[in-house]
Amino acid sequence: MPVDPMLYEAQFFGFTPQTCMLRIYIAFQDYLFEVMLVVERVILKKVAGLPGCNISHSKIRKSTEKFLLFLKEHFDKLFSKMEEVLLQLVLNIPQNVLLPEDKVHEQYPYSKEEFQALQDEIRQLQQQYRAEAAAGQALRAELEQQKVVQAQLEKILQWFDGLENLHREHGVGNFRESFAFLARNTQKLQDVLRDVEKKSQNIVKRDRYC
Repeated sequence: MPVDPMLYEAQFFGFTPQTCMLRIYIAFQDYLFEVMLVVERVILKKVAGLPGCNISHSKIRKSTEKFLLFLKEHFDKLFSKMEEVLLQLVLNIPQNVLLPEDKVHEQYPYSKEEFQALQDEIRQLQQQYRAEAAAGQALRAELEQQKVVQAQLEKILQWFDGLENLHREHGVGNFRESFAFLARNTQKLQDVLRDVEKKSQNIVKRDRYC
């Protein structure tokens, strides 16, 4: 069998020429074995019908095996010549022939260096695309978070508007002024609480030393 893998022929036929030749060889060999078995059965019938013939079945089997070996040796020689002719003239694509799916290479030829540069550019574009996709996803998440914060702010504003309306309904003065006054008093109350807590701690310390 030739060493050439004939990959271009495999692309066209859908199978390697060597595989095709191997299947043909096996088919011929199987047919040859079947024919010799038929011949052996015919000889046995003929010998059984002859009076006074003492040829045993084992002798007939040895003779048919020798004949089979003789035929196989000649068949292998003939098949090797047939295989060489088929691989060179029938199952071979000439060097000047280009398959239809490879026409684009003829229209746009490129060297190995150009192909490598194209591959590098593709990888850079892929990395850039991934980075932009990740940035877009982060931006969308930030926008969603801003929507949540905006909704909470709108609820707070609605709550303040409701309080202001409630103050107006009950005859209370301006809500913003009331809120500022409440904030100041709350701060004063926190100062008083801190002062009380401090004095309480001092009293506890004096009690411990007494």
